[in-house]
Order: sequence, then structure tokens, then C-alpha cells
Amino acid sequence: MKAKEIRQLSSKELNDKLLELKAELFNLRFQKATGQLDNPLRIKAVRKDIARIKTILRERELGIGKEV
Repeated sequence: MKAKEIRQLSSKELNDKLLELKAELFNLRFQKATGQLDNPLRIKAVRKDIARIKTILRERELGIGKEV
């Protein structure tokens, strides 16, 4: 997901997406530990998406950044 796409979502949708990504990251780490992970680069992508969402939520909380 790109930051531009994330900014278009509401705060409720962002929180839902954040929970979904955290669950996916947990499952990916579990797969890695058991040796069943097909795409290890997906872990990196999910972590970056989580960081993007948290950053945008924090910007909204502080009242800075671009609102769309």
C-alpha cells in the first residue's frame, strides 16, 4: 500500500487495516519459524505498511500532514 492510498482511508478503516496487518505479520512469523514461508520479503512489506499506517494515524492525532 502506498501512503497516498492510506491517507484516503478513514481513521476507523486505518485501525481495522492495522489489526489485519498485525495478524498477518504474526502468521508470517509463525510460518517462518516452522519453515513454511514461501515469500520472506512479504514480512518486510507488511512491517512497512504497519509503519506507514501508524505514521499517518499519528499525524492525524497531532493535526499535521496532508488531509485528503
